[in-house]
Amino acid sequence: MTFDRLSRRNLLLGAAGLTAAGGLSACGRTEAPVDESGRVRLRLAAGGPVTAAHGGFYQAIATGAYERRGLNVEILTGAAGADVPALLAASAVELAIGVDSFAPLRLIADRAPVKAVAAFLQKDPVVLMARPDQPLETLSALRDRPILMSPADQAGFWNWLRTRFELAADQARPGTPEDNLKAFIADPRSVLVGRLTAGDPAMIAREAGFEPRVLIPADDGYPSYAGLVLAPNAFARDNARALRDFIAASVEGWRDYVHGDGTRADALIRRANPDLNQRLLNAVRDSLRTEAMVDGGDAALYGLGAMTLDRWQAFAEQTEAAYASPPDWREAFTAQYLPGRG
Repeated sequence: MTFDRLSRRNLLLGAAGLTAAGGLSACGRTEAPVDESGRVRLRLAAGGPVTAAHGGFYQAIATGAYERRGLNVEILTGAAGADVPALLAASAVELAIGVDSFAPLRLIADRAPVKAVAAFLQKDPVVLMARPDQPLETLSALRDRPILMSPADQAGFWNWLRTRFELAADQARPGTPEDNLKAFIADPRSVLVGRLTAGDPAMIAREAGFEPRVLIPADDGYPSYAGLVLAPNAFARDNARALRDFIAASVEGWRDYVHGDGTRADALIRRANPDLNQRLLNAVRDSLRTEAMVDGGDAALYGLGAMTLDRWQAFAEQTEAAYASPPDWREAFTAQYLPGRG
């Protein structure tokens, strides 16, 4: 299902309610609805078109992991840049996916009572791509190069990259994917921001005719989580068991998708996003495994979905320039609904 048909006026009214004094916490109990079979109904906003970055959630649907726990989970898709705060505030969804650690921190900066309750990608899939003959062994070699990115990356990831490596503001060149690709092919010194989970390195190899040099900021100190599950505080409070069951089933789904047979999840993903092909999904799943994006990092110690205080603090301190007033990062997440170690 998509949320394109939802009333924009209702979403805007919901967003206003989310940021008003008291927000969702003042609305009384917010128990999740139940379907005709007695299962708790949870709608999960994908935050944009679905990709293999949503694979574990689709795997949990396909294998019945949610259903076995008494849940009826529906993933709502939409255009890139979907207004996740408005969807949550308007009760159009119970949960949403945050693409990176900026998502909950921005919500806190806007005084929205929403927290990240799990992180299913331990490494942010953002990558920097350059021509193979360019001397870019580390991110510190980015100075004086045009860096092509989306407007969303300019508002997010660029804040960390610019501060960490003392880059100039005019190096950021935001544009559409089509314009960025043309500029990348035309300028040998340019660097293009992409995502492993979108299969961008493979796309560049196909469209540009060369295998790009790929740099992964997560391997060079970028502390962002990705694939975050976002939940309104009041919803989490009033539906704690359902939320714990959702996260536990999602852990099962992500483990199966990465290390088992993900074909059933891929079939659901391709139905939701016909622009994807199986070769691309296979390539992304390979990246999820080889880069330990799901079960590396904090998940290797504390289990899939894990988040730690130290890492949230590091991210908040390294990205202070992204906010008019630095938010209280401690309010951006909670680990109380995670299954725990193992």
